Amino acid sequence: MADQIPLYPVRSAVVAAVAANRKRAAYYSAAESGPGGERHNSRYQLEDESSHLDEMPLMMSEEGFENDESDYHTLPRARVTYRRRGIEWLVCGGWKFLCTSCCDWLINVCRRKKELKARTVWLGCPEKCEEKYPRNSIKNQKYNIFTFIPGVLYEQFKFFLNLYFLVVSCSQFVPALKIGYLYTYWAPLGFVLAVTMIREAVDEFRRFQRDKEMNSQLYSKLTIRGKVQVKSSDIQVGDLIIVEKNQRIPSDMVFLRTSEKTGSCFIRTDQLDGETDWKLKVAVSCTQRLPALGDLFSINAYVYAQKPQLDIHGFEGTFTREDSDPPIHESLSIENTLWASTVVASGTVIGVVIYTGKETRSVMNTSNPKNKVGLLDLELNQLTKALFLALVALSVVMVTLQGFVGPWYRNFFRFLLLFSYIIPISLRVNLDMGKAAYGWMIMRDEHIPGTVVRTSTIPEELGRLVYLLTDKTGTLTQNEMIFKRLHLGTVSYGTDTMDEIQNHIINSYSQMFSQTSGNSTSSTPSRKSQSSTPKVRKSVSSRIHEAVKAIALCHNVTPVYESRAGVTGETEYAEVDQDFSDENRTYQASSPDEVALVQWTESVGLTLVNRDLTSMQLKTPGGQILTYSILQIFPFTSESKRMGIIVRDESTAEITFYMKGADVAMSSIVQYNDWLEEECGNMAREGLRTLVVAKKSLTEEQYQDFENRYSQAKLSIHDRTLKVAAVVESVEREMELLCLTGVEDQLQADVRPALEMLRNAGIKIWMLTGDKLETATCIAKSSHLVSRTQDIHIFRPVTNRGEAHLELNAFRRKHDCALVIAGDSLEVCLKYYEHELVELACQCPAVVCCRCSPTQKAHIVKLLQQHTGKRTCAIGDGGNDVSMIQAADCGIGIEGKEGKQASLAADFSITQFKHIGRLLMVHGRNSYKRSAALGQFVMHRGLIISTMQAVFSSVFYFASVPLYQGFLMVGYATIYTMFPVFSLVLDQDVKPEMALLYPELYKDLTKGRSLSFKTFLIWVLISIYQGGILMYGALVLFESEFVHVVAISFTALILTELLMVALTIRTWHWLMVVAEFLSLGCYVASLAFLNEYFGIGRVSFGAFLDVAFITTVTFLWKVSAITIVSCLPLYILKYLKRKLSPPSYSKLTS
Repeated sequence: MADQIPLYPVRSAVVAAVAANRKRAAYYSAAESGPGGERHNSRYQLEDESSHLDEMPLMMSEEGFENDESDYHTLPRARVTYRRRGIEWLVCGGWKFLCTSCCDWLINVCRRKKELKARTVWLGCPEKCEEKYPRNSIKNQKYNIFTFIPGVLYEQFKFFLNLYFLVVSCSQFVPALKIGYLYTYWAPLGFVLAVTMIREAVDEFRRFQRDKEMNSQLYSKLTIRGKVQVKSSDIQVGDLIIVEKNQRIPSDMVFLRTSEKTGSCFIRTDQLDGETDWKLKVAVSCTQRLPALGDLFSINAYVYAQKPQLDIHGFEGTFTREDSDPPIHESLSIENTLWASTVVASGTVIGVVIYTGKETRSVMNTSNPKNKVGLLDLELNQLTKALFLALVALSVVMVTLQGFVGPWYRNFFRFLLLFSYIIPISLRVNLDMGKAAYGWMIMRDEHIPGTVVRTSTIPEELGRLVYLLTDKTGTLTQNEMIFKRLHLGTVSYGTDTMDEIQNHIINSYSQMFSQTSGNSTSSTPSRKSQSSTPKVRKSVSSRIHEAVKAIALCHNVTPVYESRAGVTGETEYAEVDQDFSDENRTYQASSPDEVALVQWTESVGLTLVNRDLTSMQLKTPGGQILTYSILQIFPFTSESKRMGIIVRDESTAEITFYMKGADVAMSSIVQYNDWLEEECGNMAREGLRTLVVAKKSLTEEQYQDFENRYSQAKLSIHDRTLKVAAVVESVEREMELLCLTGVEDQLQADVRPALEMLRNAGIKIWMLTGDKLETATCIAKSSHLVSRTQDIHIFRPVTNRGEAHLELNAFRRKHDCALVIAGDSLEVCLKYYEHELVELACQCPAVVCCRCSPTQKAHIVKLLQQHTGKRTCAIGDGGNDVSMIQAADCGIGIEGKEGKQASLAADFSITQFKHIGRLLMVHGRNSYKRSAALGQFVMHRGLIISTMQAVFSSVFYFASVPLYQGFLMVGYATIYTMFPVFSLVLDQDVKPEMALLYPELYKDLTKGRSLSFKTFLIWVLISIYQGGILMYGALVLFESEFVHVVAISFTALILTELLMVALTIRTWHWLMVVAEFLSLGCYVASLAFLNEYFGIGRVSFGAFLDVAFITTVTFLWKVSAITIVSCLPLYILKYLKRKLSPPSYSKLTS
């Protein structure tokens, strides 16, 4: 019967809503079937107008547009031509295509997912399930016992640097290639791998413990024999589970019963959607009415549930009890569900499990975050490849000069190993330790308290950002709503005139009650006389009365009272006998706007004191209690953009339908008026969020007719949303416009100076919000995201290719103006003109995208990365920002009112938006500059010793003999030079105050000049010069005993390195001085004790260093001479460069 409801009373708004619903359904199903599946199909749907579009010139970069066109028209032809070519195609690259196709097919076969289906679940009878459903266990681990070691090794050796060392170390097992001791190669590599493995193992073990803790939580399961304790992981589809207050809900359930008298409960959803407001959930009335718990087993009932989906805000199902006459059917919607990972906030609940494990909404909505690799690491990886080429070239040159004599290939490999220090293994160790140090410094900074570094591998990214994508609500604004304005059409009230409203309310209610007390019979005759009089224009007082009453009734807010005991601190429902004292009342609702409106009605005298599923009570200024029965509620959805409620006044039996919503949705519903649109625009320009409030009186017959149609529509399985919308639509006609409200969302502290600083630093800021266009535009202006002098281009709504084409042309003609675009228009433009839109948007000083879904936010981030290749940063505070934060190169989460979900998923977590200035300008700058200096210095340290080896070999007839013994090589990279080199992480070129005062300095960093091929080549030249001087110097100055060449050259080398560190440092720190002298002390001590290592070649040559020689003047002057020749020219060059072309920051500091 329900399926025969006519669909004709549907206006365009509903059609649009339904279309949006379908679009959303299509999106969710596409997301299930495979990422990007839907987009590729739609890309090749030819629109009707595409033929004549080609004649219209689109003023774009021609190349991009032509490519797009060719995609449209040549796709089918391309396939045909491929077939024609046959063998030619196979040879020219078809084999590659065939191989990838086969691999994809194999992967799909191995990973074939079970198709998700709708299900019928019998209460308390898991054994009746036709299908086998997944286990209800949580698994966040990356590896298991078997995959841990291969997985970690793969993650390490996919970097060229580590793979190279592995090959070099393995070569030492071949006797012909053995150069030195095995430990000189394996010890550093083993150390790096051990540190990594231990770190991964600890993380993995923590994940395992967290999962185990979650999976072994005990819940009460209801069986015929009574309650049984079961582990969370053993819960099955069909089980009846009891969840106590403050306990986590273990799986997705349908809510059957509660201990609350009202038949409803509150749940906290901050772990699921990031919102901190409590949500009201309603038990299935059929099971709630049963006298006792055990009766759940005496009835024969089942739940029909749709197939598992991504959408956490929607659910369709039915509850059927078969053993009653006639069978009871109840429709189930989102308010009858309890999703996993939410927490019960009031009472005890009993539910039947419908989805478990991988099929729960919370698991389906978690994406695996990608492993983020910083730009600096990628650049260093490129440089190590360049060094490897240099290493091969040098070895080839050596073998060639040798004249390819004997087993030349063996000599070639020996040279490769001799010069392998060109690529230093200590590079990774130093950089990783440096990153840990930067993270520690950020968390210790008292100027940005509460900052947490969650991803320690990418602190340098903070110094390279070009695009900042920010959420609005809770990030730029405080998510604290304050009621600012009430507009009645002819008169408007602001914050300073609220006392007038209060007086009107007090007067109107005192008159009302004096009339009713004077009327001894009843209040009905007075009502009849009222209605019979001709319609007179209502007085302002009565209009205010109506408006305030509508605001106090049309909402989804519940007053919650702190328990009188106060010891437990638990909240519980207000019973009617409890006094409704104002001190311990708090309001709970799903949106802060609604709470602001109800708090405002309380401030003007009309207080909401109690609410349950069926009734609501208001307290008047005189203390009387007015009771209203709730007949129907139509909740707010993002498609309908409005919410409605039908109530019956208990004292007069009047039935009224109240509705409030966004002006776009309400303007077609309310009676004709000439002020609504204009006033909405005015309020939006002030930065207020507007709501239109309207009402309609219904007779008993009208309501009964509506209720019958509505309950039928709710039971239909097919097109339920459409039919329900059609029935509600039939009542939403010619409603009486009562008022327009304006609520302000306050900006966070110091948002304006922070945005100003970021703009001056050359960072382009994009605001991505789910809010409506007007509000987003005002916040963009009030926060100075768009400066006062800039124009704003509002992108008109477009639905097809032709409109998008024209609108992009219109936007192209504008110069230096901010762009405001809505999510649906953005989707259309990206479908046809992705390249052009991104190119144009990137030229704008600021971009505002409103009405964005979480997936759209992430999509925009990925587009920017693909099209510009620049580094992006996303900042947000709610669960809806997580996907954007994870997609960006650097994600920052704010611990806000919307819970901790964003800050937990982010790489860096801050407490206020204003802290981002210091995080980027000071810590981002320092991390990048220090890592760049450290990386290049470590490479220089390897290059200089390889140059010395090359000179040594070439002098001695190209012999592949090592210059320094194993211990000296290990000591050189560790104990002798490590502390001074690592102390570069304390260096800073600009004081923090200076960096914040002149944010323009940040622009230099984004160009990546601190670490480039140019700076790298300069270091290479320095290394070649110094290595050559040290070795030739030692060879020229040694006397008859050739023995001393090692001692002289190695001592000079260590001194040179210590002096080079001093040359590189820009700002001295006491620890740097300590490190320099400590290293020197270690070296002098080892000269005395480890003298056998300073001989040439193998120790068996019998060449030992006598201590007497070190203490002679000749040794000291020779070492000093060589060191001075190698370092002095560099000091002179640095001084000249400072004088002749100083860097930009030195001009400020001088």
